[in-house]
Amino acid sequence: MSETPLPQQGPRLREALRGIPAYKPGKPAQGADGAPAYKLSSNENPYPPLPGVLDAAVTAADSFNRYPDMGCGALIAELAEHFGVPEAHIATGTGSVGVAQSLIQATAGPGDEVVYAWRSFEAYPIITQISGATSVRVPLTDGDVHDLDAMLAAVTERTRLIFVCNPNNPTGTAVRRAELERFLDAVPGDVLIVLDEAYREFVRDADVPDGIELYRDRPNVCVLRTFSKAYGLAGLRVGFAIAHEPVAAALRQTAVPFGVSQIAQDAAVASLRAEDELLVRVAGLVEERGRVAGALAAQGWTVPDSQANFVWLRLGERTMDFAAACEAAGVVVRPFAGEGVRVTIGETQANDLFLQAAELFRKQV
Repeated sequence: MSETPLPQQGPRLREALRGIPAYKPGKPAQGADGAPAYKLSSNENPYPPLPGVLDAAVTAADSFNRYPDMGCGALIAELAEHFGVPEAHIATGTGSVGVAQSLIQATAGPGDEVVYAWRSFEAYPIITQISGATSVRVPLTDGDVHDLDAMLAAVTERTRLIFVCNPNNPTGTAVRRAELERFLDAVPGDVLIVLDEAYREFVRDADVPDGIELYRDRPNVCVLRTFSKAYGLAGLRVGFAIAHEPVAAALRQTAVPFGVSQIAQDAAVASLRAEDELLVRVAGLVEERGRVAGALAAQGWTVPDSQANFVWLRLGERTMDFAAACEAAGVVVRPFAGEGVRVTIGETQANDLFLQAAELFRKQV
């Protein structure tokens, strides 16, 4: 007589993982029957790597049988010189989102709160919930800008970290100097304020401050930057934080060992050394941004002033229909159902296809 097998019981996982929203990457572009198709959904730099940057990456690939420099010494030295900050104030990670996750791990857990605007970068609620902390989402203003007064009012004794995405993803809007400085100085000193500046290189409004200037005399301010956008290294995953030594040291404690590959480190160093050439490309994208925004406004769309490498259209219930119309025209945009679409500034041909699709859609509704 055989025994009845005991019911199988899997491992017990953390309750905090229940209901975590999945991060939605931009869809790849797939043209029908060989028609041109463009991906304008991921805020990528459309240009290929500069020759010198590619050479550095290829050379580093010769030794990827070895572990990378875990401390990212050469990259940190280059960043310190580039930005005029101490090396001890820099920590690296797998893109700025990897650093952001380490920041939450270092500051917040169950019972703690993380404050951010909404809608903003869609990774914030994910990495907050993973830590077991509670998200406090503060709606944007009617102009799709951070409502800093409301964010300040949302701070409680449980608040451990505040994200200010500047320029904001996905709206492209930016907070100006005076209001940001008032906010920074009003937040309690034991709350970490993270200025997420993934799109800083695309800013052309002189009144939008450089977060690195603001962090210098504010121990509770941390600045996030990335090589994924303007520098065009999205596929290599390297970002960094600039913060005062206790915060930077905590980031190094919580970082995944050997997380940033040697290929990424060497390509990032080469990118910093080729910055003049890279910024010429950035200037071209900024010019295209102005052209696209102007054309959309001429079609009758309301377009927030973008300081990033994308534009935002608030479409409400028409969002998914608009995204489908764009895809049918050969361009993939990033829809946020019920809210709007974010459209990356890409190649001129891609931007033209998008503008044609937007014009046709507007005439049909």
